[in-house]
Amino acid sequence: MRQLILDLLPDSPPSLDNFVAGGNAETLTVFTGWLAGVAADTAFCLHGEAGCGKSHLLLASGFRYVDAAHNPALNGVAGDETLAVDNVDQLDADGQVALFALFNQIKTDGGRLLTAAPQPPAHLALREDLRTRLGSGLIYRLQPLTDAEKASAITAQARERALKLPPEIVNYLLRHASRDMRTLSMLIVALDQYTLEQKRPVTLPLLRELLSLEHTE
Repeated sequence: MRQLILDLLPDSPPSLDNFVAGGNAETLTVFTGWLAGVAADTAFCLHGEAGCGKSHLLLASGFRYVDAAHNPALNGVAGDETLAVDNVDQLDADGQVALFALFNQIKTDGGRLLTAAPQPPAHLALREDLRTRLGSGLIYRLQPLTDAEKASAITAQARERALKLPPEIVNYLLRHASRDMRTLSMLIVALDQYTLEQKRPVTLPLLRELLSLEHTE
């Protein structure tokens, strides 16, 4: 099977600069201030629906990143003064005990603990003492980008590449491609490269070809 063109592209690491804030400008300001030490709170919890940018910000923090969905017991996690735990709601019993101890150690060491979950700590099915610790710091909800905000963002990214995206192309991307901004941004890079490779302008048939490459033998 031919490799999907996105797999051939260099992946841009998540950063604060390439995070599309949309309606989260205030949250982003507070978050960057917390990372810089403006706020004294040990813990910062980001919550919101899937695809709203939680993982992006955790990865952009520069903290040691652990995804509890893949490591629910937090095996091998110890001694970090700055720790980011994604999908904290997926911690198993051992992981909850471990994170409680890690929080206390991080607080003693003057470090920072960043977590993300679909809901705020008080609503998570975790140990009460852990919920209390996670809820003792800053808690912010990330708002999902609207389709208009996504359209504006990918149009601007295309413009930076001198790539003109007609409205029907933008609408097709939003309907048929993965709707998270990270993938949409990578698709703009792929589309730019594919138009140069094919020496053809951006059209719906060309976009459909690009999106179907993963199914091409």
